[in-house]
Amino acid sequence: MYRFFDQFSSRNSKVWPCRCGQSLFFRNSQCLACSAALGYQSEQSRLSSLQPAEHPDAWLLDAAPEAGAFRRCTNLDSPAACNWLLPANHHETLCMACSLNRTIPDLSITENHERWRKVETAKRRLVAQLVSLGLQVIPKTVDEETGLAFDFIGMDLEGKPPTTGHANGLITLDIKEADDAHREQVRVQLHEPYRTLLGHFRHEVGHYYWDRLIASSHWLQPFRRLFGDERASYAEALERHYQQGAPLDWQQHYLSAYATMHPWEDWAETWAHYLHMMDAVDTALGFGMSARELDFDYQPFPPETLYDPQHPGGAVFLSFVNAWIELAGMLNELSRSMGQPDFYPFVLPPAVIAKLHFIHLVIQQEGGRADEVLQAQ
Repeated sequence: MYRFFDQFSSRNSKVWPCRCGQSLFFRNSQCLACSAALGYQSEQSRLSSLQPAEHPDAWLLDAAPEAGAFRRCTNLDSPAACNWLLPANHHETLCMACSLNRTIPDLSITENHERWRKVETAKRRLVAQLVSLGLQVIPKTVDEETGLAFDFIGMDLEGKPPTTGHANGLITLDIKEADDAHREQVRVQLHEPYRTLLGHFRHEVGHYYWDRLIASSHWLQPFRRLFGDERASYAEALERHYQQGAPLDWQQHYLSAYATMHPWEDWAETWAHYLHMMDAVDTALGFGMSARELDFDYQPFPPETLYDPQHPGGAVFLSFVNAWIELAGMLNELSRSMGQPDFYPFVLPPAVIAKLHFIHLVIQQEGGRADEVLQAQ
């Protein structure tokens, strides 16, 4: 047993204490023990119980009263049930995450209330992670050209469903993806091993950050050497993929069959899995999970699998990847013990480890906090 998981220190990044001592979790807006109001401060990645401030509708953080007064997002009382905060002197009424919405679901349709709640819960987790990595999250209302926005929509007047995807910073999601039965039906039809709202968001935002971080940067040529030339026709690649499927040896080079379709999709799939891995390992450590008693032997990835084996942070990143293999193996067995599908139904070949490391280096250069997140683990 290599126990790379034990090389990282335990942390408490996904569980916070209420003033009464009750454990609080990311999506909570009220303490279940003492009924205290709760709020999430995105800049500090912190959930705290709240005390009324001097001014009406203003609140102080029990965890950091010196941080000043905050207001709760106006979407708290909507079906979105947002628990995020914004500074009390801010001229907006929506928090950072909710301000990204360009179109919300038609709430005259009763089913859309629950759908929107699920969608916003997943989107807030996405945005919180992007902020923690130091990536810029700029709404299109602030910068139309380079900003980010979301459309959560259903069928048009002709009964045609929207296409989930990304275009020029706008991420569109078919609101029916929030229906578990519908999403599972689509997953089976497309022969996908995994399909979730958070997975959609992490994939599509990968396209957005390709435009922001790769397209006009010094990373473009290294990207092409590693992922392929994105100038290849996307339309032709899409048609070829759905007619012929993935190459027979795709599992030696890619995370998923869909990643083989075009370099942009390979990037977005790998980006999404990087975020999956970072968040899951961080959460596991936050709950004090340990691999000390785990009887799970495997051959760890060696340094030469990295994109840059000589990079000073390479050893830490490699330990993170190997820790993920340990964690995923353990959680897959837990899922099987409950008769559920695998927690992580994917295999990471060495070629993908290089791509993951490349993405880590890009994020670190842009946000400057990817290494910090790893080292905190």
